[in-house]
Amino acid sequence: MPLSDQSTPLTLKQKLQNGQNVYGTCLTSSSPMWPNALARAGLDFVFLDTEHIPLDRAELARLSQIFRALNITPIVRIPKPDPYLVCQVIDGGALGVIVPYIETLEQIYELVGATKFRPLKGERLLNYLTGQDEMPAELKTYIEQFNSKNICIANIESMPALERLDELLSVPGLDAVFIGPHDLSVSMGLPEQYDHPDFEEAVRQIIRTSRQKGLAVGIHFSLEPERQLKWVKEGVNLVIHSSDIALFTQRLTHDITLIKEAVGEQAVPAAAYEAPVI
Repeated sequence: MPLSDQSTPLTLKQKLQNGQNVYGTCLTSSSPMWPNALARAGLDFVFLDTEHIPLDRAELARLSQIFRALNITPIVRIPKPDPYLVCQVIDGGALGVIVPYIETLEQIYELVGATKFRPLKGERLLNYLTGQDEMPAELKTYIEQFNSKNICIANIESMPALERLDELLSVPGLDAVFIGPHDLSVSMGLPEQYDHPDFEEAVRQIIRTSRQKGLAVGIHFSLEPERQLKWVKEGVNLVIHSSDIALFTQRLTHDITLIKEAVGEQAVPAAAYEAPVI
């Protein structure tokens, strides 16, 4: 989508529709100091995960509003597939919603319905989504305008989802796919074996299918950036790199080791850092 005014930056949704790369990180802390830090890093979005991180609804809404004011798109993962939770986080200020462990067509319809057709719910919504009823033109215009900024993201992270991938990703209204590497590897019987050829081929299959459907696709890793670069070269364009606690832990460990060695102290090997399961 070309810019009509070069002074107006593209939104995250417009960048994704153009197939551009977008960059973000996972935030686990609700400290008021973090939003400006992320803005200085030049990020497009922030990943706020309420599935594994204890953020309450008020904290989440405050963070979402702050990030929107800084032109950083808040993308929230809800705890479980639930259209009412989707509406809650959007009402709080989220622009993107990730629904975890999507495995069925019904879950996809609920995700799209809650993100792109709110405030419609229930049987009427399902009939519109499945094409059983035709939406009146005036209502269609209203619904499209009311939800025009929302980004709908399906979390694909299991073998059943992989087996139904083409069907799941064919529902109109979906914008992107988020690959959950930890859960996917466990579902495959290859826990945390991220370099196993079968795991890599599964990720490639998700990337290929997503891009063929015109969808953006992302994957989250908390360690070295080389792993992110590898998958960007394979077609990932929703780059979700690391998290605040992972980056802080890695950098602090590195710096303290250098200081101890410089003053002649033996640096005791630290316990291996375990990335949070995101």
